[in-house]
Amino acid sequence: MITAGQMRAGRALLGIDQRRLAALAGVSLPTIQRMEASDGTVRGVVDSLTKVVAAFEAAGLELIGDDAPSTARGRGVRLREPQPALPPRGRK
Repeated sequence: MITAGQMRAGRALLGIDQRRLAALAGVSLPTIQRMEASDGTVRGVVDSLTKVVAAFEAAGLELIGDDAPSTARGRGVRLREPQPALPPRGRK
């Protein structure tokens, strides 16, 4: 549904802190803190997750799932597969 990384990135794009996200979503600050401390996909009470996603969307943020196209216009970031590292210059 949403990853901890998406939550942190979403807050950064909106310029809000955890306390503000909690207020917008109608959940507690410790709930947001627990969600963002997760590894990978956030697990928790479905109602709380739904409220956070709805708050992001109401603030104008589009959450993009794996392999899903973006349906909106505007600026943003998307994580892609890491590329193979290039060898350092001067070495073959």
